[in-house]
Amino acid sequence: MQKTIGILAHVDAGKTTLSEQLLFHMKSIRQRGRVDHQDTFLDHHAIERNRGITVFAEQGMFTYGDASYTLIDTPGHIDFSPEMERSIQVLDYAIILISAADGIEGHTETVWQLLRKHQVPTFFFINKTDRDGIDLDAVIENIKIDLTANVCSLADFHEGIMDNPLVEDIAELDETLFEHYMESGYDKELWLDSMKRLIQDSELFPIAHGSALKDIGVLEFFEKFHMLTETMYDETGKFGGRIYKIRHDENGNRITFMKILQGTLHVRDEVSYGERTEKITQIRMYNGNKFTTAEKAAAGEIVAVTGLSEAAAGDGLGTCKDKAVFGLIPTLTSTVIFDPSIHVKEMLTCFKLLDAEDPSLHVTWEKQTEEIQVHVMGLMQLEVLQQIVLDRFGYHVTFGDPKIIYKETIRSSVNGYGHFEPLRHYAEVHLKLEPADRGSGISFTTICHPNDLSIGHQNLIRHHLFERDHHGLLTGSALTDVKVTLLNGRGHNEHTAGGDFREATYRALRQGLEQADNVLLEPYYDFTIKVSIDHIGRVLSDIQQASGSFDAPVTVGEKMIVKGRVPVATFMHYSTAFTSYTNGRGALSLQFGGYDECHNTYEIIEQIGYNKDADPEYTSASIFCAKGKGYTVPWQEAEAAMHLLK
Repeated sequence: MQKTIGILAHVDAGKTTLSEQLLFHMKSIRQRGRVDHQDTFLDHHAIERNRGITVFAEQGMFTYGDASYTLIDTPGHIDFSPEMERSIQVLDYAIILISAADGIEGHTETVWQLLRKHQVPTFFFINKTDRDGIDLDAVIENIKIDLTANVCSLADFHEGIMDNPLVEDIAELDETLFEHYMESGYDKELWLDSMKRLIQDSELFPIAHGSALKDIGVLEFFEKFHMLTETMYDETGKFGGRIYKIRHDENGNRITFMKILQGTLHVRDEVSYGERTEKITQIRMYNGNKFTTAEKAAAGEIVAVTGLSEAAAGDGLGTCKDKAVFGLIPTLTSTVIFDPSIHVKEMLTCFKLLDAEDPSLHVTWEKQTEEIQVHVMGLMQLEVLQQIVLDRFGYHVTFGDPKIIYKETIRSSVNGYGHFEPLRHYAEVHLKLEPADRGSGISFTTICHPNDLSIGHQNLIRHHLFERDHHGLLTGSALTDVKVTLLNGRGHNEHTAGGDFREATYRALRQGLEQADNVLLEPYYDFTIKVSIDHIGRVLSDIQQASGSFDAPVTVGEKMIVKGRVPVATFMHYSTAFTSYTNGRGALSLQFGGYDECHNTYEIIEQIGYNKDADPEYTSASIFCAKGKGYTVPWQEAEAAMHLLK
């Protein structure tokens, strides 16, 4: 049986330490490393050891009983959370670590929400319970209040036998089981099977506790974890898998890490993804930074392969056609600053390699400003990037002050028309643009009949809509949350050439935006703040001044808890002031809450100074042809000139 498990937590909760203990107990490593000693097995990068944090998701392998395990240790710092989310998609089970000394922290809630989004069965391990003054019951109560009420204590579970509190807890979650309990009492095998099913269906979340550093309760927890988890993979069907990370080895080879979800993969097999098919040239089994090669791998295994030149994290392979959608996206952008003596193409090549490994970087070359831009989660990520570029490529770089990433959408439905017909070219595209739900991105559908426009040309229009981010009219920021419907289109048997439908599609999109009620969006935090009653007045005042909103504060013991929503732009540096005036005794949890309408639209439009009529990549005008010459029709007159409307 193959099991992939992940250990996740807020930074400094003890993830890497717990990973070391498990790998040591399973005889995968000979000695336990310590973060403070800079000798851990999975945090083997110099950056991680020097900083004492996990930056890269790394895996260890071991066997226990009848199962082969792949353990993935993930980053806990919020700046590296996209790396953590990419790993979540391939997990069979997750273990959330919560520090008993610190309780549920901001990133813990983010981890929890992501695990629920990806439907990963989850266990809790409350760490550092050996410390003085720990209130274990309070931590468990907070889990019930802030995360889920459907928890059970593994202290009531021994070698497959359940103590009475656990027996009743499980019976209450299953009507059939409850009736059996009332009529016949407890049945060990029935309860064990039911508990496994409830865990797998994310209806029950077991809790254990101990100390990873002092190795208290670790092995006992894992023995119970092993007994309560199982997987079933089909090794006989056609191959299907999903990519969760890209790396490059010391020789520059592109390494693709994947989870095999179905069937068996062999060296020299041809694998399809997107519109490409490529041959697997090597299969590697990684344990830390070392690997062995294999001729084949089966469903349930995590492997790394060579031979896939363009596959990206989240891509489905073989029978798994869909691409994973990730929710954690950077809200800041920064300019790469480097020595002018270095050719920009050399620097861009380096950052494109990093972009392949971390697609959330969204590395771009801005032609107008002649700058390389990267998207990041925070300042820590920029510091780490600076060190990575130096270590891997030998270049000293710095970064400009991070700026907020804005986006744009529309408030009203419009039709957009684009025509491209200079001499010996022809394409016409009609699009309907409609506002869509926040966070939904760009979607596409078509009601154009194949008799009017071939399926091939319709797919070409779809491709052009998704091949890049499209500029909005207010600030030139990326367009999002729009449903695009292809109404009609036309090509020419002789004159339609490559790129004609791109021109017509872009012009149709832009012409529609000219008519729409455009909206500027900015990123928001969902926050939870816990402070003493003395500080609640200051907190509420600060939230209002930051253009945020909040629910009525709730009193819990001696603390006041307030939840709400606030722009990233006004709150991204608030933690420093908050820590100062609460003397470090308050708790501030910030989670990315998606995009919403900008609180100071006109100020930002003026600040960015985008001129929609001078964008070198976009125009809303169409080009028609008469008497052997092309001529331009401005967007206001384009609809009346469209051939398909005559």
